[in-house]
Amino acid sequence: MANAKPEFDQRGVKIIGLSADPTDKHADWAKDIEETQGTAPNYPIIGDSDLEIAKAYDMLPAEAEASDDRTPVDNQTVRNVVVVGPDKKVKLILAYPMTTGRNFDEVLRVIDSLQLTANHKVATPVNWQQGDDVIIAGSVSDDEAKERYPDGWESPKPYIRIVPQPK
Repeated sequence: MANAKPEFDQRGVKIIGLSADPTDKHADWAKDIEETQGTAPNYPIIGDSDLEIAKAYDMLPAEAEASDDRTPVDNQTVRNVVVVGPDKKVKLILAYPMTTGRNFDEVLRVIDSLQLTANHKVATPVNWQQGDDVIIAGSVSDDEAKERYPDGWESPKPYIRIVPQPK
């Protein structure tokens, strides 16, 4: 995450970590992360060693137990990525199993989509990437769409109106 932070900063996105470890252990695992990933965490980290936050938001099962001496055998940790919009509403939750690495390229893609669709009345289709065509939102009438997109749009179905990504 620390390596990707400049990309999040460029988008005006703030990163906050949530740790199921006691805060006095953060420095140790930050060193491990720096050693293995090349960069230590460079964003705020909330300590949740009693798992109160993680359980309240279903990031860990209710039966998960807090412990100062967790081992790799019982080291279930928070693996969720939550994106909260400027309106303070949850826009995305991704829950990764312990055996699967998180994909921050996908998180950035979603943030790009969320920012684009919040500022323009469009939707992004499956596998959309920056610069790809978008779909005029269903809430936009054809009359409004003609004003916004005077060059028209491609319409493979009456409810799908495809246009170039707005700038």
